[in-house]
Amino acid sequence: MTIIPEDERSDLPLDTDEVIYHPDMIRANEWVLSEYEAPVRDVCIFVPCAKKKPYHESPSHKIFDKVIFGILGPEEVHVVVFGTCGITPRELDTEYPFMDYQFMLGKCNVAKVKRDFIKMESQRLAEYLRKTRDNYKHRIAYCIGDFRKAMELAVEMSGVDVTIVPKEGTINSQVQPGKKFIYGSLNQTSYLRDFSDAIADISGKGLKNDIRSEDEQNNTNDNDWYLF
Repeated sequence: MTIIPEDERSDLPLDTDEVIYHPDMIRANEWVLSEYEAPVRDVCIFVPCAKKKPYHESPSHKIFDKVIFGILGPEEVHVVVFGTCGITPRELDTEYPFMDYQFMLGKCNVAKVKRDFIKMESQRLAEYLRKTRDNYKHRIAYCIGDFRKAMELAVEMSGVDVTIVPKEGTINSQVQPGKKFIYGSLNQTSYLRDFSDAIADISGKGLKNDIRSEDEQNNTNDNDWYLF
């Protein structure tokens, strides 16, 4: 599958803070929302994009997968990535431009870009939620920061229920004002526990694998999210 043929791709770079306005990123997301047919699954799980591409090979997604597939079978769940990439069903994560952009919004200090991202991403998520209303029985989003803000707005706009984790209480207990990312990594044990509990609750199943912290798994943080 080729979403955008090579001879139709823009020459504009994919490694600047203008990436969310890039014509090929916009076109690829429009394709997902208009042409892509989502599978029918019991659960859809939304996870943030990652610095390392393709996402499914990134350290963070390998940890997410250990939690997800430690409870659910592949036939039960559809993983959808969101964030800087817009919306990317993860089976498409080797496609251009999802595989090719380099800029992380976590490094962006331009307030307008941040505001525009939340507006654009919440609208895309809302449209995807409406489009796939009958494809999934349950939806879980694992996110913090402004990715979380976009998801919360999308739920309000679409009227489609999504269980958003980690819990607010867990997030607040992890605040470290002196850190660049004040809420820490999504790969820390307390957040992953909320994630696994949410999956177990909707599936009625228990976790097959232990949840260990980022340090215990010797993982590097390659999550891509940002905060005002």
